[in-house]
Amino acid sequence: MKTEKKSNALLFLLLIHSTFGQSDYAPYFYDNGPSSTDGNMALFSISEDTPVGTQVYVLNGTDPEGDPVRYGLAFEKGSKEYFRVDSKSGNVTLIQELDRETQDEISVHVSITDGRNKVVETIRVFVTDANDEPPEFQHLPFIIDVPEDTAPGSSIYRVQALDKDMGSGGSVSYYLQNSAFSKFAIDGHSGILRVKPGEFLDYETTPTHFVMVVAKDGGGKYKGKHQVLTSTATVTINVLDAQDMPPYFVGTPYFGYVYEVSVPGSEIFTVYARDGDQGNPNPIHYSILNGSDGVFDINSTSGCITLTTYPSLLRNELYEIKVKASEVGPTDRLQDFDLTTVTVRVVDLNNHPPTFYGENGPQNKFEVTMYEHPPAGEILRGFKITVNDSDQGANAKFKLRLVGPSRVLRVVPQTVLNEAQVTIIVEDASGIDYEKGPRLSFKLLAVEIDTPERFSATADIVINLLDTNDNIPKFTSEYYIARVPENSPGGSSVVSVTANDPDSGPWGEIKYTIYGSGSDLFTIHPSSGLISTQPWTTLDAEVRSKYNFYIKAEDSEGHYSLAEVFVNILDMNDHSPEFNEELLEKTMIIGAPVRVEAVDEDAESPNNVIEYSIMTADPDNAFDINSDTGDIRLKPYIKSMEIVQNITKQKECRWSLVVQARDRGSPSFSTTAVVNIDITEATPLKGPMAAFLMKSRDNPMRALGVVAVVISILVGVTVLISTAVYMRNSKSNRITPARRIIKRRPRGQQSWTFRLPVIKFNDPADRFHICDPETNAQQGSPRPKPPPPSAPCLPPPPPSNTRPSDRPWSVPTISGALASKGSKKAKSNRRKEGNMSSALVSELKMKLEQKIHENNQGYY
Repeated sequence: MKTEKKSNALLFLLLIHSTFGQSDYAPYFYDNGPSSTDGNMALFSISEDTPVGTQVYVLNGTDPEGDPVRYGLAFEKGSKEYFRVDSKSGNVTLIQELDRETQDEISVHVSITDGRNKVVETIRVFVTDANDEPPEFQHLPFIIDVPEDTAPGSSIYRVQALDKDMGSGGSVSYYLQNSAFSKFAIDGHSGILRVKPGEFLDYETTPTHFVMVVAKDGGGKYKGKHQVLTSTATVTINVLDAQDMPPYFVGTPYFGYVYEVSVPGSEIFTVYARDGDQGNPNPIHYSILNGSDGVFDINSTSGCITLTTYPSLLRNELYEIKVKASEVGPTDRLQDFDLTTVTVRVVDLNNHPPTFYGENGPQNKFEVTMYEHPPAGEILRGFKITVNDSDQGANAKFKLRLVGPSRVLRVVPQTVLNEAQVTIIVEDASGIDYEKGPRLSFKLLAVEIDTPERFSATADIVINLLDTNDNIPKFTSEYYIARVPENSPGGSSVVSVTANDPDSGPWGEIKYTIYGSGSDLFTIHPSSGLISTQPWTTLDAEVRSKYNFYIKAEDSEGHYSLAEVFVNILDMNDHSPEFNEELLEKTMIIGAPVRVEAVDEDAESPNNVIEYSIMTADPDNAFDINSDTGDIRLKPYIKSMEIVQNITKQKECRWSLVVQARDRGSPSFSTTAVVNIDITEATPLKGPMAAFLMKSRDNPMRALGVVAVVISILVGVTVLISTAVYMRNSKSNRITPARRIIKRRPRGQQSWTFRLPVIKFNDPADRFHICDPETNAQQGSPRPKPPPPSAPCLPPPPPSNTRPSDRPWSVPTISGALASKGSKKAKSNRRKEGNMSSALVSELKMKLEQKIHENNQGYY
């Protein structure tokens, strides 16, 4: 059963296949006509200027069964393939350039297939013309011969050019370039070249003409644009000479000579004539018309004039012979002619050399005086020179030559026959310069040319020059740079300038002047050019360090030049460093620096660069100082007030040091200052007084005034209390006061006042100290005893009440001085300025209150 079903299926398939096989038709192209751009390309035409890569056509066809089709395109074997087709779309693309002039028809095999059937058709593609070919001249080169006597308007040649293009692009017209200046014209259509009407050819003027002919096509489209193409060709026209010009003599005038040694038949001179028609010359016939007196003859063919007798028989020294030159025609007939004169001089032997003459006879030296720089071409009329050779003919022919500085002068004439007036002309005026030399010397030579003896003569030409003011003064430099130390005394030399004027006499004398901004401090010597400061000038680099001004060098007629002078003021180390205050009181918070500052008023480094150093300190090795900034710091190991108190062993932490400020100039200056430093810790200030002092940090004078008032009140209160206690103790006999004497260094006759105590220094800055009279006596102090204090004295205490533990006390005082170690310019304004820090004022007040309290406790 299964086998039977399979056999039925196979029979059904074979039936279907046979049915479709009987209806399979071949595909075919659409024929849309020659003007269509799709179809089978039959009678398709394409322009030769179509760009390569352009899609030019679409092959289009169909299959009756509706199957997809593919297209093909082939060429004859061995021919160029101009097109390519896309097999699916049928797009035909141009792949090679077309040229109608080379191939105007292309045979192509186009095909269409549905995969089973293929149809091939042979079609022709026509290449249409584009205007891409210029006209092409035929029968090049164009060389023609035209007789000189051609009549105006005559045709002389036909120019022909062909254009391979078709239509208007293949038509050709002609015209001439620069026709306005040409003797020829051309017919625009036929190309016939003619002599212009009214124009004549002349061999003697222009034997050859070059005519530029332009051939132009009618124009046409090329690649979408209208285009006109041209070609050019040169027509060479040789003019043939015609017999229309007479002969002419060459090399006139003619001179001949008869010498003492001449014999009959001697050649005197040969004349030469030439036919004016050089293209076709006729022979020349020579003859003597007159002037020969029968003693001269001429060769009719060569033109050679000869002597027919002996020189001793000649009756004249000069003969002028009229010679005729005639053309010989074709029939030996004499035609056109020309005339000339031959001058014949009878001369003797060469027995005289050339000789120079002045106004008074022979002379071999000529001298003239003149101004320098005469204009070129000027004749030096001061020279009256004549040169003569007494011989005759060639023996009297010589050349003149001027020997000396090259191309300065030239002599005229250069060739002389017998005699001439010598003229000397300026050729190069720059060589006649008084500054180069006040005297010019030349040699004037006269040398015979064609004689075996070569006789010669020489004369000295001397020119004495007079100077003119033709030069301006000129500085040796466009600018001068000078350096002058500051504080130089008035009248100090700055720089010497120099200008040169090569002119002589007053014209060469130079006067120097100075002007411009900054010149008022300087002066210049009018003759020497030495620039110096004014007698009253004081130069200070700190005020102004640079000056510049102009200097002028002028001659007697006002000719001048300028230069610029730059003066740099050199800073000298003339200022020593100065501290801001005489007494430096500082309060240092542990861990923070205090700064001392000195000022050096010098203008430049290193004179104004300051280095700081510590000279001495109490205690020693407690401070460091920054040498550049002046910042003073405690040594790194001092970190708290406990360490400070361990070092000083005192409650009051006031240390002192001597700081030196030294500049880096040469020589170096320095100054020192004593710096009192109160050491404290960073604790905030409290209370109304602290607030006041904090507000007064920027105005220390205000704080100092308030402190002075407070101290005065406290002193007054202390005096009152002391008086009251004294009066009470006097009545009760219970108080045994201890007497204390306040001593200070004598400083004039000043009244005694109570002062707060100050630490005693061991350096020269200590001026004040406190001690007991007994101690002072034991030490043998040489200081004089001060006068008694103005305050009331306390009575001596009873001996029975004296306690061993009681020690003499001193009224506290405080004072200080600034000891200067170096030279210093004191400034009044700085002396008047007092500056005390608020921290110092606070500490003084605290110590004063503490001491008063202790003293009051001691009386009770």
